[in-house]
Amino acid sequence: MNSNTIAQGILKAVGIIVGIVLLVLGLYKLQNIIIYIVLAAILALIGRPMIKFLKKRLKFRNTWATITVIVVILGAFAGLISLFVPMLISQGKNLASIDFQALNDNIHRFLDDLLHSLGMGRMESQVGNIPELLNMQDVSTMLNGFIDVISNIGVGLFSVLFITFFFMKDGTAIINSFLSLVKRERLPQVRKTIEDIKRLLSRYFLGLFLQLSVVFILLTIVLLIFGVKDALIIAFLCALLNVIPYVGPMIGAVVISVLTISNFMDADLQSVILPKTIYVLLGFFITQFIDNVFSQPIIFSNSMKSSPLEIFIVTLISGTLFGIVGMVIAIPAYTVLKVILKAVFPKNKLIQLLTAKI
Repeated sequence: MNSNTIAQGILKAVGIIVGIVLLVLGLYKLQNIIIYIVLAAILALIGRPMIKFLKKRLKFRNTWATITVIVVILGAFAGLISLFVPMLISQGKNLASIDFQALNDNIHRFLDDLLHSLGMGRMESQVGNIPELLNMQDVSTMLNGFIDVISNIGVGLFSVLFITFFFMKDGTAIINSFLSLVKRERLPQVRKTIEDIKRLLSRYFLGLFLQLSVVFILLTIVLLIFGVKDALIIAFLCALLNVIPYVGPMIGAVVISVLTISNFMDADLQSVILPKTIYVLLGFFITQFIDNVFSQPIIFSNSMKSSPLEIFIVTLISGTLFGIVGMVIAIPAYTVLKVILKAVFPKNKLIQLLTAKI
């Protein structure tokens, strides 16, 4: 091996590293656009069967069928939001009716009894006054932040729906245009790759729907048993949070605890609030155990053909680059990437190892 060969190898390796760094940097800079495109592709995939039904059964034209599906998606989104409005109003009333001084005394009494039962002395100082802990000086800042969030959500929603419309309306034309660029001898492999992607993603979304349904039913039963109001809505919210891998259940535990406490704010802390919250949390953890042991292995190992370690690493990387939305789309995006890599680099040993089950 001469010096020229070594120099070329070093330059090639440096070029590959620089290319990877530039690609990652580009993905990071364009993360919002990439997320919009991925979400639009997912919605287009979900809406495609409805478009086919409208065109074949009801004889809709392609444009009108696409518009109808977009309206259905908007209606579903609006209905989802409307589900939470009564709960927000109810929880707002509960918070508005709280006697913070009585709550403060209740907490102090509970802590005194707890310390006494442990053989320790009673507290020498009072618990900090709860109203004083609620600093209202930053209300304007919070409102401005809330307005910014709503604005960003509005822009994102419009962008996703706009892209989704053209994906559903011109999806076949886009695919055909792409296929026209492929060499004739490669067409069967490319078509097979596209079909594999559709098959795996369809299985993933079906499995995800079944998983969330199981979590929703179990949490609803738990909340109804312990008399928590708005049980259906709270269970639906916590089940929906399960879409976020690893982080979602932790957020769900906090949400279900806070809303359970809010439901029984007028009751005694030691005899009612604390026991009910503990029982609800216990039911929540049992539900998560059932989900982790039975539901998720079926979806991620069988449907997505990926090991738990793969899923964890990919979710961690995607979450670091793209935040919460990145964690949500990490698994289907990784599956699409694996199918594409298998088609492009069929003889690469690493790709063969990662895609052995596909």
